[in-house]
Amino acid sequence: MTRTIAWLAGLILTGAVAACTVPGAGLPELPEGGRSTYRLGAEDQVRVTVFDDTRLSGVYRIGQDGEISVPLVGRMRAAGMSPTELEQRLVREFRQRQLITTPAVAVEVQTYRPIFVLGLVERGGQFPYQPGMTVLSAVALAGGFNFRAVQDRVTVTRPAPDGTTATEYRAPRDAVLQPGDVVTVLERRF
Repeated sequence: MTRTIAWLAGLILTGAVAACTVPGAGLPELPEGGRSTYRLGAEDQVRVTVFDDTRLSGVYRIGQDGEISVPLVGRMRAAGMSPTELEQRLVREFRQRQLITTPAVAVEVQTYRPIFVLGLVERGGQFPYQPGMTVLSAVALAGGFNFRAVQDRVTVTRPAPDGTTATEYRAPRDAVLQPGDVVTVLERRF
């Protein structure tokens, strides 16, 4: 009888410990974003200003294939490049094609690719990204935490710069997001 009671007590204790485990605890910590160079990706919208020929200026959306289509240049890869690298590439293209002898080009991100908020929030879905956006501000856009949500950490799935793979991390409320991130608010286990 004593063995049965000890076995039941052990089973209950194991169940209680399992119920209190931290969701996402086995995931790596989200790396600090810092002030790293922004890399363009599919669905970003960029404004290209060509100072010597306004006919080449315009707003271009980067397609799912990572390319934009520029008049007189054609399709060219933009995903994975910084805005400055895209400027330099356009300058080279204009020179090589002899479209402009001394081109001056500026590229700025007009609309970033969206972020997504899933899990235990009031209204999950797709939301516009704004520079400096944190996990908490993204959750606020989604209507706030649900009453069963873990509120001090989430998981963030971040696509690789080339867009081919993604890694899931655990992140605190004040973690800075990047365009394309998927925030998942976890459920409490008690």
